[in-house]
Amino acid sequence: MRAVCATRAPPQADQRQYDPRTIRAVFFDVGGTILDETREFATWADWLGVPRHTFSAVFGAVIARGLDYQEVFRAFRPDFDLTAELARRVAAGDPESFGADDLYPDARACLAALREQGLRVGLAGNQPEHAEATLRALDLAVDVIGTSAAWGVAKPAPEFFDRVVREGGGDASAILYVGDRPDNDAAPAMAAGMTACLIRRGPWGHILDMPDVAERCLFRIDSLDELPALVARHNAAGG
Repeated sequence: MRAVCATRAPPQADQRQYDPRTIRAVFFDVGGTILDETREFATWADWLGVPRHTFSAVFGAVIARGLDYQEVFRAFRPDFDLTAELARRVAAGDPESFGADDLYPDARACLAALREQGLRVGLAGNQPEHAEATLRALDLAVDVIGTSAAWGVAKPAPEFFDRVVREGGGDASAILYVGDRPDNDAAPAMAAGMTACLIRRGPWGHILDMPDVAERCLFRIDSLDELPALVARHNAAGG
């Protein structure tokens, strides 16, 4: 489970000063960026026996306080252990899962449009073991699928973004990382030498406010529909 700032300047591309470097690869966070986690949050509320609106309210409070998202579960069950609970859900025939219906409506077309520009496109996010196979089964227009479980390192660790750089061709300055969280996505991506794009949606996108991070991002968007044209314009200006 996974953000953009609640307060930010309008994202019009023609008002930004472009970095002259050409973007040759675009990597996306998964949850909250291409994947709508609404159903996932709802199934966790049901599993814990908590009203969904109550779970959502506590979730928002946890994000606003800058806490780890697992504190949401511990608010209702202090001894909560995510790994053990995931196993219990599998044993009960109610595993955590996602599918094509959970993709944001703008995700598939955005990935395809970027590939059509000749860019290397990848997914790289904090996801459990089952996620990589599920993502591959969605037949998305991507060259790379990486998860924290498969890579053995999770965001925001620098080693995760070092792996993104390697998978993206080795030149960090030519890679754009797209995510919904300024803390887990944009800030560490830029620290690794990449440019970043924040997308404002999902709970982190509407609650977590880090304007110092947002202002350093190359793009700030409200929909993935905006991204292909922004990247094309950036590359044309830098060429």
